[in-house]
Amino acid sequence: MSYKPLDPSKVYLITGVAGFIGYYLSKKLLESDCQLVGIDNVNDYYDVNLEKGGLTPGTLMC
Repeated sequence: MSYKPLDPSKVYLITGVAGFIGYYLSKKLLESDCQLVGIDNVNDYYDVNLEKGGLTPGTLMC
């Protein structure tokens, strides 16, 4: 299976960015100089402290 290369000229939307997969996906995109918008509702279904651990400085939580 082949994948398209990341395109730094695009803006990627990541939902569930504070979760395990969203965190590592957004980390990979940022390391590749891509722009992204991350969304997560950080509800209490999982331990909230685990999800907050995936948020990085500069994260806007509303």
